[in-house]
Amino acid sequence: MQIDETALPGVLILTPRRFADDRGFFSEVWNRESLRKLGIDIDFVQDNHSLSRPVGTVRGLHYQSPPHAQDKLVRCGAGVVFDVAVDARVGSPTYGKWVGVELSAENGRQLLIPKGFLHGFVTRAPNSELLYKCSDVYAPDCDGAVHFADPDLGIDWGIAADQAVLSPKDAAAPRFADFRSPFKFGG
Repeated sequence: MQIDETALPGVLILTPRRFADDRGFFSEVWNRESLRKLGIDIDFVQDNHSLSRPVGTVRGLHYQSPPHAQDKLVRCGAGVVFDVAVDARVGSPTYGKWVGVELSAENGRQLLIPKGFLHGFVTRAPNSELLYKCSDVYAPDCDGAVHFADPDLGIDWGIAADQAVLSPKDAAAPRFADFRSPFKFGG
């Protein structure tokens, strides 16, 4: 597995090896012991799978606050998405900064997003599927969102905000400046 750092410490791009032949490919996308040897030791307890039919569907920027904060390992099983992580840890030198990575079924890349980061994505192909592992179970009372198109964050989603396909929750999400982060840098 190839591991690449991003501009946000702790947010990593993991690219599993693929073994291809005429039939397709095989890839081991998660192996606890192999990744522990590489310094990634996360106990994932829940797998999620989302399908977004239209191009321009935005899901996020989402978070789950303590005591149910989540590390996530995200990959695209079909289609193409632009996946984004935003540092929401108060006191972090990269607070409010973001990184975006194209994930696709073809490139096989995965994005590891630690607790304390907002997460969202926009679909760039129809019928895009996102699969992700989470280190804690979904807890509705800890669920929250920040508006994806907040100009203070300056995320280049590749689409105009008024063209995004949003859920009512995401459309009504507050701006980052109005967000009271439950996350602290260093713990």
